[in-house]
Amino acid sequence: MNPLLSTGATDGTDGGVGAAGLGDGAFAAIAPGTTYLNTATMGLPPARTAEALHLAVDDCAAGRPPLDRYEAAVGAARASFARLLSTPVERVAIGSTVSASVGKIAARLPAGSDVLVADGDFSSLVNPFAGRGDLALRSVPLANLAAEVRPGTALVAVSAVQSADGRVADLPAIRAAAAAHGARTLVDATQAAGWLPLSASDDDYVVCGSFKWLLGAHGVSFLTVRPGSEDGLSPAFAGWYAGDDPWAECYGPITRLAATARQFDGSPAYLGFVAAAASLTLIEEVGVEAIHRHDVALATAFRGGVEALGYSPIGEGGSAIVSVPGLPAAGLAEAGVVLSERAGNLRFAFHLYNTSADVERVLAVLRTA
Repeated sequence: MNPLLSTGATDGTDGGVGAAGLGDGAFAAIAPGTTYLNTATMGLPPARTAEALHLAVDDCAAGRPPLDRYEAAVGAARASFARLLSTPVERVAIGSTVSASVGKIAARLPAGSDVLVADGDFSSLVNPFAGRGDLALRSVPLANLAAEVRPGTALVAVSAVQSADGRVADLPAIRAAAAAHGARTLVDATQAAGWLPLSASDDDYVVCGSFKWLLGAHGVSFLTVRPGSEDGLSPAFAGWYAGDDPWAECYGPITRLAATARQFDGSPAYLGFVAAAASLTLIEEVGVEAIHRHDVALATAFRGGVEALGYSPIGEGGSAIVSVPGLPAAGLAEAGVVLSERAGNLRFAFHLYNTSADVERVLAVLRTA
């Protein structure tokens, strides 16, 4: 049995809901007394990631930047992300930010294109289209997204999980509506990949930052491109790393871009990829299905606790993120609880290093508020 999976129950059937974190041994550096429920803002790096970064920085500071290890980390992170998203590695491009990848799609759309997004979705996904100024950008409630796809819609862009409140998009319905009307789909998986099972092959494009549920670092993002959808990305942003052999042809115009999705690569932030490659090994070892059960079980237990206190969390559950309107923050910071406030509500995010004790600790504080 994987030792990371033997530390405690994940579904409440053996030893209680999330009795121990799935990655207990991997996160020994978390300060005693800290209850970290803010993965929706930034995930915590496991020990292996911190070690890999320390080694890379020390080598660089000593005048021995390990370029071969950097390149290996880029390749390993790309391959790991492909496996997690159930898509061939040839379909994965890398970059630095989600908005830059979305911008490549926004730049390619003809003027006047009908682009459909969800109200209040994250700005990195929406703003590249709004910034064009000549697109017919429509924003509708998340629950109405599939019904609002119409003939002539060029693209539906949506986060798989909403950053503000954790609501999970009905991706099958959105995809079906898009297919019925000949529209393409763009999914931002930044708040989903790492805990929610996804297949990038189901959408024309998937974008994802690595520094949240994938436990990586800022400066690393991924973009998947379904076969046949390559013409929807602008080639104007191809840099030196998009070449078929980047190190052999990095001066002047690139005569031959990569034949795979690497043609859409941005220049890699090497240290970020060192972190991403290390963290993704842990996500793969534990498994997204196990993480999903664990995270959602904890979030569900927490939802039940705050409902018993008379509050109504947003959404219908089934998410690792719980957003609660009107919940007071008094006493939480003093008790070592790390969380965030988004869209005027307290937002709690449960991941593989969290346990049922974290749930009870927060609820105990709230009961005395």
